[in-house]
Amino acid sequence: MLYRSLGRTGIKVSPYAIGTLMFATSMGNAPEESARILHKALDAGLNFVDTADAYQDSEEVVGKALQGRRDDVVLATKFGRPLDQDPNHQGTSRRWIVTAVENSLRRLRTDHLDLYQVHRADPDTDLEETLSALSDLVHSGKVRAIGGSQTPAADLVEAQWLAERRGLVRFHTEQPVYSMLNRGIEREILPTAQRFGLGVVVWGPLGQGLLTGRDPAGLRRAGVVRHLSDQRRIDAAAKLIPLAAEAGLPMTHLAMAFAISHPGVTGALLGARTMAHLDDLLAGLDVSLTDEVLDRIDEIVPPGTDVGVLDQAYHPPALLTPALRRRPAGERAAA
Repeated sequence: MLYRSLGRTGIKVSPYAIGTLMFATSMGNAPEESARILHKALDAGLNFVDTADAYQDSEEVVGKALQGRRDDVVLATKFGRPLDQDPNHQGTSRRWIVTAVENSLRRLRTDHLDLYQVHRADPDTDLEETLSALSDLVHSGKVRAIGGSQTPAADLVEAQWLAERRGLVRFHTEQPVYSMLNRGIEREILPTAQRFGLGVVVWGPLGQGLLTGRDPAGLRRAGVVRHLSDQRRIDAAAKLIPLAAEAGLPMTHLAMAFAISHPGVTGALLGARTMAHLDDLLAGLDVSLTDEVLDRIDEIVPPGTDVGVLDQAYHPPALLTPALRRRPAGERAAA
């Protein structure tokens, strides 16, 4: 296993990381089976485990499974997404951060987190407030490094600026979506991360199920894969299937290898729900794509572009709230 540096933290992580959304018992797995999957991934050399407080009971499952092996892993979790109907049980306020981290530490059965991440940007909280609270967690020893997920490039720059000028701990990492179908981060996010030395661990490298090698249209008809609201994504995925065959690779191996081929990407999350899924992904650990294959992918999905609409994508308030992009009616006239 060739480990990579997680930004400038000095922490070494495997190029493939263990995503634990599928460990939630609501996904159909017993905690004991999820533990076996996790242990097999660790035995194969994967050492980065990523979870979140919003993944239902995944933190509890991970915490129990890691008993006796906590020091073997780089453990990351996330906070900020709504957990219930209480408006203060979400976001990035100091009030919620100090509560959320204690809850995650308890569920994960540990006294520290190697990486604590803002799950989604919070437009209702001043970024300096958030960085100040996270800095205190680092200084207390409860958190080793901090980062974001789905953070707009402008916010990444602002976070670096604030940290420098206010003497705060800066973001060390970013976790955006990235796959052969979602390459938008190549335009601004990855260059920004490289400029500031951020580690980047991407999620969704299998295109939310579209890049598994199965017929995309058939998956939608069968209701096996969710988030198939845009036909353009299905069409692009169908074009990648013969490319994988010509390269002599399973589609999953092509997709995962692509996700870690960019120099700005530290690693990619693999989210195996079954042991068979894990075995398939582990079999592709040594796959490296040639320039010819990467050029063919570029022809199907041009660099820096997203195909269609990803249902789980972060949408900034300016796109969701009409009043933020429209002048009051009385001010719209040019005269």
